[in-house]
Amino acid sequence: MKVFITGASSGIGAALARSYAGRGDACVLVSRRLDVLDTLQQSLVSPDLHRCLVADVTDAAALAEVAKTTIDASGLPDIVIANAGISVGTSTEIASNLAAFRRVIETNLIATVATFGPFIAAMKAKPRAGGYRLVVIASVAGIRGLPGAGTYSASKAAVIAYAESLRIELRGSGIRVVIVAPGFIDTPMTVGNPYPMPFLMNVDRFADQAVRVIDAGRSFAVIPWQMGWLAWLLRVLPDRLLDAALAGRARKPMGDERR
Repeated sequence: MKVFITGASSGIGAALARSYAGRGDACVLVSRRLDVLDTLQQSLVSPDLHRCLVADVTDAAALAEVAKTTIDASGLPDIVIANAGISVGTSTEIASNLAAFRRVIETNLIATVATFGPFIAAMKAKPRAGGYRLVVIASVAGIRGLPGAGTYSASKAAVIAYAESLRIELRGSGIRVVIVAPGFIDTPMTVGNPYPMPFLMNVDRFADQAVRVIDAGRSFAVIPWQMGWLAWLLRVLPDRLLDAALAGRARKPMGDERR
């Protein structure tokens, strides 16, 4: 199979590339940093099987171009993973934080739409046995809003709602939409978080489990499973109890942007 991955240079994206390459799949690795992508490519099983393409995911025209390059060079990918994302501590009362809000929404939400868009019509026109997969890397932070992470929580909640809508729109088309919601995964995005991170998971272990979820075409999965129960509890917990439980939670420092 061929797998197209944005945000492939580090963290979850790089781990997904290692997992897919390890079983013999060809990866198209997309990121802003060619040098880091090249290093990753050379570390993968059968490096010549993979391709590195440079694009900033907030540039829709650049994403459309790398999609065209991918299709022209080797045909449609079987799996497209919108993984690129950023997190940053923000505060609504600080006017200068508005730029950070926009940047997170553009990277985590708008770029997901721009990643999938160039592939859908071509996938519909050329069905394949087993179908295609469009995969959203969401977050349990999209289940309930967390203090100090309003922009990140909002972006991931929006990504989940968008993917749910897209899943229904594509029903019967041979294209499955898969939402993977990571809990706390040991990546540069979580290093140094000033609050407890229950069930913190190794990134390669996460990637192996995510690949199985994607293969199965599941509509929604929280990884690790323990965080799924915690997310469910957060969802059903009355607001007054949730507010009391999280009011004193430490917050990510403002301006601490991580990918």
